Amino acid sequence: MKVLFVGGTGLISTACTELAVERGIDLWHLNRGKRETAPAKGVRLLQADIRDAASARRALGDARFDSVVNWIAFTPDQVRQDIELFGGRTSQYVFISSASAYQKPPRHYVITEETPLENPFWEYSRQKAACENLLMEECRTRGFPATIVRPSLTFGNPVIPLAVSCWHAPWTIVSRMRRGGRMIVPGDGTSLWPITHNTDFAAALHGLLGNPKAVGEAFHITTDEAPTWNRIYELTAEACGARLNPVHISSDFLMAFDPHLEGSLIGDKANSIVFDNSKIKRFVPGWTAKVSYAEGIARTLRWLSADPARQSVDAATEAKWDRIISAHDSGKGAGS
Repeated sequence: MKVLFVGGTGLISTACTELAVERGIDLWHLNRGKRETAPAKGVRLLQADIRDAASARRALGDARFDSVVNWIAFTPDQVRQDIELFGGRTSQYVFISSASAYQKPPRHYVITEETPLENPFWEYSRQKAACENLLMEECRTRGFPATIVRPSLTFGNPVIPLAVSCWHAPWTIVSRMRRGGRMIVPGDGTSLWPITHNTDFAAALHGLLGNPKAVGEAFHITTDEAPTWNRIYELTAEACGARLNPVHISSDFLMAFDPHLEGSLIGDKANSIVFDNSKIKRFVPGWTAKVSYAEGIARTLRWLSADPARQSVDAATEAKWDRIISAHDSGKGAGS
């Protein structure tokens, strides 16, 4: 099978790339080639900017693919360009959307693929939903072979996926926990939240590639495990060899300090969510998420610990957290 990844060097797509190479798929990447690391062994690179249609067309030449997966399309305009670029060039176009596009707050905590796409809190999610609507209309009216895939919060090396985290310098979390520093947990920490390991996502995605029955369908791919945020933080502290020192702060309070959190908290992680994965399991028989959060975060800690170069701490982020905690404590004192 010949597959093209548009992008292919991100957190989730890297795991999918590694699995494709392992399975002997003829995998190609189309990207600008700007990442510091070279393409994975066994991957062929087409160097172009997908946002530049002429550049992408030149790079593709007359190549055709069984499946094309676009990891980096975010707006309807970008998807329209893909429809023109890949129409007649592939038997399946996989759009990586986002489970954050589902209705927020949800009317029911169990999410299926039929849950409406309505997120008034996050522009990113609304744009993803608009892309999906465009693709499904093209599929119905013109036969464009679209498949929609919606990841939720997914992690792997090097990410520590807390609700209030430091993705660009994850050792900041490790260092703070080991010092007994206070960790911000949004709300009361009792919301349920599935966090999926990227290797589990990869296995499910590969089961959809080249599957004609998946054309015209939408899927989310998540773990069935749904611990509370309190438990997620506790498991992270245990992996760090530390004891959790939490401070529970409302999402609205946190958003007052950082308005950008409206989408990721109010429009996503502040809600209790459990995903019904029966559809992806029907289309990919035998698939189920195998990596628990405890095992996944232990892998991440081992990876971070193996190289001092991975252990940078972001002092500015910690200082911001301390200001938020101080303001929160002052407010509690004033109301007591």
